Amino acid sequence: MENIVHSSLPLWACLASLLAVPAILLFRKELLLREGATFVAGFVKLAIVCLMVPTILDGKLIEFTLAKGIAGLNVPIVFRVDGLGILFALVASALWIPTSLYAIGYMRGLHEHSQTRFFAFFALSLSATLGVAFSGNLLTMYLFYEVLSLSTWPLVTHHQDKEARTGGRVYLTHLLTTSIGFALPALIFCYLRSGGTMEFSLEGFLAGNLTKTESIVILLLFTFGFAKNGLMPFHSWLPNAMVAPTPVSALLHAVAVVKVGVFCVIRVFTGVFGLEMLRDMDIGIIVSWIAAFTVIASSLIALSQDNLKRRLAFSTIGQLAYIILGISLLTDWGAKGSMLHIVMHACGKITLFFCAGAIFVATGKKYISQMTGLGWKMPITFGCFLIACFSVTGLPPTGGFVSKFSLVLGTVSGEGGIQGRDIALLSVFLISTILNAAYFFPIAIKAFFPPSSESGSAKFSFQNIKEAPLACVLPIVVTTSLTVYFFFGSAGVTALVEQFLNLAKS
Repeated sequence: MENIVHSSLPLWACLASLLAVPAILLFRKELLLREGATFVAGFVKLAIVCLMVPTILDGKLIEFTLAKGIAGLNVPIVFRVDGLGILFALVASALWIPTSLYAIGYMRGLHEHSQTRFFAFFALSLSATLGVAFSGNLLTMYLFYEVLSLSTWPLVTHHQDKEARTGGRVYLTHLLTTSIGFALPALIFCYLRSGGTMEFSLEGFLAGNLTKTESIVILLLFTFGFAKNGLMPFHSWLPNAMVAPTPVSALLHAVAVVKVGVFCVIRVFTGVFGLEMLRDMDIGIIVSWIAAFTVIASSLIALSQDNLKRRLAFSTIGQLAYIILGISLLTDWGAKGSMLHIVMHACGKITLFFCAGAIFVATGKKYISQMTGLGWKMPITFGCFLIACFSVTGLPPTGGFVSKFSLVLGTVSGEGGIQGRDIALLSVFLISTILNAAYFFPIAIKAFFPPSSESGSAKFSFQNIKEAPLACVLPIVVTTSLTVYFFFGSAGVTALVEQFLNLAKS
């Protein structure tokens, strides 16, 4: 094809952090060299990803074949980079750099054990994430999806105590059970029904090959099979995984792992079925109602959580459901909003997790009820926390407003005018926004404006400031700045989204 550019850049982007693992292990006693290897790999990875952006914006795809087939299957292991893949790769690789700096400050600040093992698996998980982002067919995506589950399990169980082992067991059991029990049978069915091809196509490689009943079953198997998306009832792995160190929660459970789940579902909608086929059969609405229920239910549960990281976890479940709901609307605005929300939510939620970790490093507190007046002792951290709350809630002047506004437009821009179910789904976005504000903003109010009976220590004084180490605070400021930047200057992100949607129409 004329618009295919053959290049090994996708492979090297994946290998950049993987090749850092031997260096991290080799320099386990030389901390500066070990952490230097982490940063070098991060910047090299980001540079390689950025090198591919002009080609993608030029309307071309980048392809590289890893293997022509495995286990006797005539299905290659192949990378194919398009607008959606490069967008996700940019998010993951760019946010890995501030997260690495944050991880150093956090792990050293708490004198965590086994830091070398932590950084090694941290790097490995990013390689698997980019493998998913660049997958050119369903088999390749499934394989890297499973690698990501296995490579992040040691990070979830890092503390190696009873709570960590329990959380890790729930994490791995849920993710492997759903992927093997639901996604794998659906993948095998797709292979047999499509005649041996599983290459993503913007028309959908299953288009015209399935009955409506078969389509509904396969769509649901994939939607629940890629359970990293956090849809209920297969969501409990995520709050249980909050036993991991905060850098893991921040990147892997605000960016990499959970976004891989929703990314895979978007690929299924756009590359396996094709939006046109799903519109004709009118079956996207089934997933819409599942996602809508998840949005509201997770928001209500979040209200009751006193543990800050668990409240953020249930918030993440609802925000991931936004993305699934957006793509299931099967409208251009809905698809655009879903892709934009991958970026905007990543920046906002990673900031919130960074803040939670910084609070714990500086004060040892992890419960919201303990944070009375802390805003005056940690003004930078809680100031950034407030801005990130605006973004995740979907309020200006932050990037979250841009993506949520697109999602709202997606509910009322379908063919045939506004219907009753469109109004119902629109109500889900509006109600959940109120719930977002209800479980986020009281935290900041409690920190800066506690009840008068508890306000004795809530006074600003330079002598009372007790922020976390600079290595923790600086990444918070960087990611907070990104949430504001994407409100005023999201043209580059929008261009990649538009490129992907325009190819779908061509």
